[in-house]
Amino acid sequence: MNGASETPLSVLAQLRPQPAPALADLVHLAHNPSADARQRLLLGVLALCEAQPGAKASSDALAEIFLTVAGQIERDVRLILAKRLAEAEWAPRALVNILVLDEIEIARPLLASSPVLQDDDMMRVLLEATLEHQIEVARRPHLSGRLADAIIDKGQPATLMALASNPTAEVGADGLRRLVEHSRRIAALRLPLTRHPGLTENLAEQMFQWVGTALRQAIAARFSIDEVRLAAMIEQATLQAMRPDDDSTPAFEPGRDEMDRRLIAKLQAAGQLKPGYLIRAVREKRLGLFVHGLAALSGLAIVQIRKALDADSSEALCHACTVVEIDRAVFPLILAEIRILNGGLPGQAAKPVFQSDPLSPGAAARAFRALIPG
Repeated sequence: MNGASETPLSVLAQLRPQPAPALADLVHLAHNPSADARQRLLLGVLALCEAQPGAKASSDALAEIFLTVAGQIERDVRLILAKRLAEAEWAPRALVNILVLDEIEIARPLLASSPVLQDDDMMRVLLEATLEHQIEVARRPHLSGRLADAIIDKGQPATLMALASNPTAEVGADGLRRLVEHSRRIAALRLPLTRHPGLTENLAEQMFQWVGTALRQAIAARFSIDEVRLAAMIEQATLQAMRPDDDSTPAFEPGRDEMDRRLIAKLQAAGQLKPGYLIRAVREKRLGLFVHGLAALSGLAIVQIRKALDADSSEALCHACTVVEIDRAVFPLILAEIRILNGGLPGQAAKPVFQSDPLSPGAAARAFRALIPG
């Protein structure tokens, strides 16, 4: 659909709405094979349709002319055509369906508001068109539940974010639940979902487990969620889900401990020891790696870290994790897994997880040493 030459100035002058042309003028243009005449013919029939929006014959003629001369129509003309058809209830559906698969600037006004587009038409766009086209479908006001479900099924982050940001889309309870599940892996979904009018308190509590501090505050303010109570619930659920069948904990093995120490030393020397590695070590049930890694990254003595793990409170361990800048939102989950590996310590599962007001790493180190002197 790309024209080879520039749009003639005489045609551009007609891009604004014009009075309906005389039938004789259209007949004359129909006999002229030039590209300029074909474009004038197209715009003339468009003006006739706008003047007589209820006349089916006129709109059929517009579609037929467009299909006949499509290869000769300049991009500028297609763009203006799309804009002028975007709100038209009389627009030929076949013509609109061709234009919505055109380049995104031409398709956008039609995808946003064309009243003749049906679910099947937009489903085709979701299946065949570019990602930009799919995003525009997800943004369409009052998007149907069928299309919303199709977008969620595809799981494409950009279209999911557009859908989550569309408050008028018909997203059902199950669809919203699946969007919340997607927000586990797609961080960009979290902010629009916290603002979504359909978000329930139960779904908000689920999101509370993996969002950052700022969004936790927004959720707590909207739903009056008790953060301390919820942190304890999260910990209990994690403990129950992860507890081994034999309820056993690994015994301390001196040989294994030395291997863990050497591995941590090598990782630190290579610049590869990061807070994320400590989280991974706990999830892989490698408590020794976590202990040595936390000591190495924090500068705290290994004996102090071990005392923190066996303490009656999780406060010291929380401070140690703050020193190495492990996210406070992740700490309750790490603590739950450590307690499984460490005979229920530190602290007690029945008590709320210790979570102080945010401290700087330096302040957290001082707080740790005050609790557990070297």
